Amino acid sequence: MFKALSFPQAELKLTRKEGQVFVWCIIRKKSLVLTPEEWVRQHLIHFLIQEKQIPIGLIAAEMAIEINQLSRRCDVVVFGNDGKPKLIIECKAPEINLTEKTFNQIAQYNAALNVDLLMVTNGLQHIVCQIDRENTQLNYLEELPDIITS
Repeated sequence: MFKALSFPQAELKLTRKEGQVFVWCIIRKKSLVLTPEEWVRQHLIHFLIQEKQIPIGLIAAEMAIEINQLSRRCDVVVFGNDGKPKLIIECKAPEINLTEKTFNQIAQYNAALNVDLLMVTNGLQHIVCQIDRENTQLNYLEELPDIITS
């Protein structure tokens, strides 16, 4: 039904109701319609918890923020143990190409959250970068660093 992604297989809790498939979100603690983007988001969340050992309590999904007096939602935000946001992740459906426009969206979100790590993923490709404020540049990383909650 949905594409295999480049994340480790996640044990998602799927249900069907009136012909529609739902997935249980362990962060939001509710069932959500399983769209292609949600498929990516849920695999990413499980990856963060299982592979990167990030505690569930430090992950927010669909977090509301305000930019230029407009309401926006960050797909995933990871917080440090100090309660400050450390990472913003934008999830796209697998068929969506990751472009500069996609990356600009997450950069706008960062104006509100001021994190050091940004990630954009469509579940097949991942772009991770670290913000180097001292040299005013982005450093692209091969993968998400292991320790991001300290």
